[in-house]
Parts: sequence; C-alpha cells; structure tokens
Amino acid sequence: MARTQGSRSEITGPLIREAALRLFARHGYAAVSMRQIAAAVGVQVGTLYAYTPDKQTLLADLLKTHMEAVLAEWHDRPDTDALTRLDHFVATHIAMSLDHLEEVFLAYMELRNLSPENHAMIAGLRRRYEDALEIILIDGQREGRMRLDDPRLAMLALIGMLTGVTNWYRAGGRLDRERLIAIYQGLARGAVGA
Repeated sequence: MARTQGSRSEITGPLIREAALRLFARHGYAAVSMRQIAAAVGVQVGTLYAYTPDKQTLLADLLKTHMEAVLAEWHDRPDTDALTRLDHFVATHIAMSLDHLEEVFLAYMELRNLSPENHAMIAGLRRRYEDALEIILIDGQREGRMRLDDPRLAMLALIGMLTGVTNWYRAGGRLDRERLIAIYQGLARGAVGA
C-alpha cells in the first residue's frame, strides 16, 4: 500500500493500532514485524516510531486499552441480589467478548510476550475485573443463593467458560446472541449451585 499523502496523526495513529491488532491476532505477536505493520498502514517503518517506541509498547497498549474498555463497560449493581448481578456479568462479558474478538484473543494468547513490567500492569487490570466477579460469588454465598467450595476457583472457571464462547460462536448460526447469553446465564447459575 502506498503512503497516503497528507496523512495526519489522528488518522495514522488509529490505523497503526488497527493494523497491529489484526496482524498480531492473525499471525501472533512474535511473527509480526514493525515493517509488516508499516506496510499494512502504507507508511514508512520510521513513521511508526512517532506513534510507539517499539513493538512491545504497542502490544501492551493494545492490551491495556482492551482491559480498560472491559472495566469501563462493566458496571456492578450492588443494590441487587447476587444472581441478578451474575446474570449481568455474564451478559456483559459475552457481549464484550463477541464485539472484540481480536482483542480477547490477544488478551489471552499474547500475555506471554509482555515484558515483566507490562505483564504486571495487564495482570493488575485483569485482577480488578476478576475481583468484580469474585465479589459477586462471595455475596451469593453470603446471601445463601450460591453454594461454592472456593469462590476464587469458581470465578476462574466461569471466566474461562465465558471467554471460550469466542472460540466457537458465529453470528448467523444456530443461536442468536440473546439466546446464547440466556443459556450461559443458566450454565453460570448451575456452576455456582444456584
């Protein structure tokens, strides 16, 4: 792709991020070079460094942006019972996951490629999200509406189950999104002994 004459930072920056996200998700972080990202955007390799110091920073920024979006989308409803909150968590998680397939893939598959500092930052954001679900489960135990031996382990199992939807669900298939969410809400309730 030839470089666009008169490209501007408010256009080029997002294009770089989109190209990196797409290429990292398709080929894996380690297999993608800055040269490939530049070619996908239609800029010289040197142009990328006006937007990011290196590929590692670009990956960390993509993961951070995704986790911050997930946290911003999640709004607990502590004034309602724990089962209603669990249903809301399931619906929010599945909707965000299906709307951001590439970001979810990177968030789970490319953590291993982060520097220790970047890994700690992303792990901290993930822990905030996981803690939100764990609090719901602990509240459900306290309310007598959930039977759990280990809320932390149950939280990890639920996150794995919910995120796994991205591996097989396709729009236009047997289940529409609303039915899928309803089924998964039932599965989640069953998993917590509701």
